[in-house]
Amino acid sequence: MTPVDASSSSALASLAIMMRELKLPTFARHAEEIAQKAEREGWTFGKYLHHLAELEIHERRRRRIERFMKDSDLLPDKTLATLTRARLTPKVAKMLPTLCEGGFVERGDNLLTFGLPGRGKTHLVCAIGYELIQRGYRVLFTPTYALVQRLLAAKRDLRLEKELATLDAYDAVILDDIGYVQQSRDEMEVLFTFLAERYERRSVIITSNVVFSEWDRIFKDPMTTAAAIDRLVHHAVIIEMTGTSVRADTAGQTMKEDTTTVTGTTKTKDKQATNEVNGEL
Repeated sequence: MTPVDASSSSALASLAIMMRELKLPTFARHAEEIAQKAEREGWTFGKYLHHLAELEIHERRRRRIERFMKDSDLLPDKTLATLTRARLTPKVAKMLPTLCEGGFVERGDNLLTFGLPGRGKTHLVCAIGYELIQRGYRVLFTPTYALVQRLLAAKRDLRLEKELATLDAYDAVILDDIGYVQQSRDEMEVLFTFLAERYERRSVIITSNVVFSEWDRIFKDPMTTAAAIDRLVHHAVIIEMTGTSVRADTAGQTMKEDTTTVTGTTKTKDKQATNEVNGEL
């Protein structure tokens, strides 16, 4: 490239304006800085433009991920880094990296996670959700009852179709604790409509402490229950979380630590009292 003279500076200023007009802010912001580097290192025009394009793409990706993270409502402390992998079964631990890659989302498959309360279901699916966002997928986390109420309100306002279209923009929707939903017929119908709309197109990630044989508590009607299960499992990965309760184990460890602290304090006080008595004698 030729030295950056007055004419070149004017051209760069004009280029920056055009790049902003074309909505390439990173390109515009770094054009002059990279031009100077290109001149020093003898880059070709092609390399100069390629480098600027890389910066623009990287920054767009960073902003997109940041936006997806904010929009996801994922629980902030339940990431892959804070997941205790030792609590996972060997089968689940082996599946985890593949699930985080997002192939099942690309195919529109579902992820169904079952287990008793406290087994780490929510943490696992949130951790997967965070990893999916890093790979460019849009994810929404919501308690099932909250989604049902959102859809029911939309139905009352005659905008259910619009609400479903909004949700369809998410590559994966995480429905947490579907087993806790005890629905009226209207609530059951909007949940079934949501699942049917996403069937074979968009992924649903579900956590449940209720096995399929008890899902008639959720959907009330046996035919609707069977239809919902059929759609969910047709293309699905099913995970079973076993072991002891994370919350119970944490509470037990806390009690143990508190007991140790109290015992240690008592022993210290007893020793101090003994020393005082011996001193008086």
